[in-house]
Amino acid sequence: MAVQRKQQRKQRRGGKAGGARALEAQPLLRQRSEEIQPFGTVVDYPLALAAKSRAESIRALNQILSDTLVLRDMYKKHHWQVSGATFFQLHLLFDKHFKEQAALIDMLAERVQMLGGVAIAMAHDVAEMTRIERAPRGREQVPAQLSRLLDAHELILAETREAVKLTTENRDDGTADLLMGDVLRTNEMQVWFLSEHLVDTPLVRAT
Repeated sequence: MAVQRKQQRKQRRGGKAGGARALEAQPLLRQRSEEIQPFGTVVDYPLALAAKSRAESIRALNQILSDTLVLRDMYKKHHWQVSGATFFQLHLLFDKHFKEQAALIDMLAERVQMLGGVAIAMAHDVAEMTRIERAPRGREQVPAQLSRLLDAHELILAETREAVKLTTENRDDGTADLLMGDVLRTNEMQVWFLSEHLVDTPLVRAT
């Protein structure tokens, strides 16, 4: 702010026609502020849902969200790096799954905010929170890529089933519906499509 006021005083002293009016169009740059809500806290909305229930849902949602963010990015990594005879099919499949996971991310994050929480968002925070094994920077063989994705899906599905049980018991029906209707079913479908690519079946001649 001090730098900004100095710039404004300098412009006022310029004496050029319209110089003072130019201040009206000057963007207020390089602003920062204190957090208005720290991560892990919950604000109160009139949702007819107990604060304890909302806090428990938010914690569960943020864990699923952080792992889903990692899974989404792993899909994009493999979309770029896949190789071999199934390149075309998997290149398209990985990108399709990436987009579906991105849609889930938005729903999960908005549900956290809707309950009065703060959604995990930045990559460095997600890296600290995720439970998914870190993938290497380099390329892997297709079976390893598929297995890594399936492991991540299984972890998210286990977390989601536990969260469905928790939110149902807490009468948080909106969160339970999101987890059951969107997160669980999307991940189950994607597991099916990935798993079929790991079946060792003949391509031309039956045995």
